[in-house]
Amino acid sequence: MENKKVFGIIPARYGSTRFPGKPLAPILGKPMFLHVYEKATQGKNIYKVALATDHEKIYNAAQNYNVPVIMTDPSHKSGTERVYEAAKILGAKENDIVINIQGDEPLLDPRMLDELIECFDDHKVQVATLAREISFEDAVNPNVVKVVLDLDSFAIYFSRSPIPYFSSLNDHKFLGHIGMYGFIFSALKRFVELDQTFLEKAERLEQLRLIQNRIPIYVKVTEYFSYGVDTPEDLAKVEKILKKEICQCGHCWH
Repeated sequence: MENKKVFGIIPARYGSTRFPGKPLAPILGKPMFLHVYEKATQGKNIYKVALATDHEKIYNAAQNYNVPVIMTDPSHKSGTERVYEAAKILGAKENDIVINIQGDEPLLDPRMLDELIECFDDHKVQVATLAREISFEDAVNPNVVKVVLDLDSFAIYFSRSPIPYFSSLNDHKFLGHIGMYGFIFSALKRFVELDQTFLEKAERLEQLRLIQNRIPIYVKVTEYFSYGVDTPEDLAKVEKILKKEICQCGHCWH
C-alpha cells in the first residue's frame, strides 16, 4: 500500500426505474446515502470517502449532512463511469486505489472494505471484488449475480444464471457476487474507455466488459454480510436489521 492513496466513491444516482430517488430514502430518520457514508468511513486506510451524484436534491442533502459530494455528468451509462469522473476530480493518481462503494447498501460491513483494499497488496491485482457463499435458492434467483473462479481466485465468469451447472447438489457451492469493486486508477480509466461488450449487454453486468477484454478480476471470498436495497419493500428489512445492530451496540430503544 506504500505510496498509494485509497479513495472510496459512493455513486448516488437519482433516477431508478424501480425506486426513483433511492439514495434519499429515509431509514431510521436518515437518508440511505448517509448510512452508507458512515459505514464507509469506518474502513481502515481510506484516504477520502465522497458521494458522486447526478442530481441537485442529493447534492444539497449531502451538503446539509456535511458529506463530501461531487456533482457528476448525468449522462453516464454506469456507476463506474460516475466513480471514475469523481476520482479524477478528487485527484487520484495512476497507482492509487479507487473503491466503488454501492450507494444502496446501508448494511455495508466496513470490514469488507478492509478485505477489498488488502487484495491490492498483491501487485498483480488491478481490479478486485468480493463474493460470498450463497444458498441454492439464491443461486437460481436471477437478481443474485453468481461468479465462478479459477484456481488463483480470479473470476472466470459472472452470470445471473446459476453457475456452475448443478448436476448434483452434494458438496456443491455457489458464490454470490457482492457488487463492490476496487480498481487501480489506471485500470479504472481503461475500463471506462472500452466499449460495452455483447456479454455485458446480455447479462446486464458491466464487469463482463473486463472479462471479455482480458482484464483479470481478483475475487476475495468474504464471510461478511451486506444487503442491498432494490425496491421500497427492501427498506423495511434493512430497518429491522439496523435496529437489531443498534440494540447489540447497547443503544436499544423500545
